[in-house]
Amino acid sequence: MNRPVRFEGPEKATPKRPTNVSLSAELVDEAKQLGINVSEACQTGLAAEVKKAREAAWKEENRAAIESWNDYIRKNGLPLAKYRQF
Repeated sequence: MNRPVRFEGPEKATPKRPTNVSLSAELVDEAKQLGINVSEACQTGLAAEVKKAREAAWKEENRAAIESWNDYIRKNGLPLAKYRQF
């Protein structure tokens, strides 16, 4: 499956695309009064939502393997448990 280029945060410059977003006028006015860059705040929030959706998709794609491993651990314990220091 091809994955889109990931947004890694403000330290990594990426091309920007103009986008129309509808936001509460009151919220935008307050953000501007507080000196918040609305575009950056939207990008940060969108990046967080994309990350959350990717994590959920990964968990779903790998659910069978995770459940299989958990079953193995329940039945047999951790493979190297005898070497644990705690």
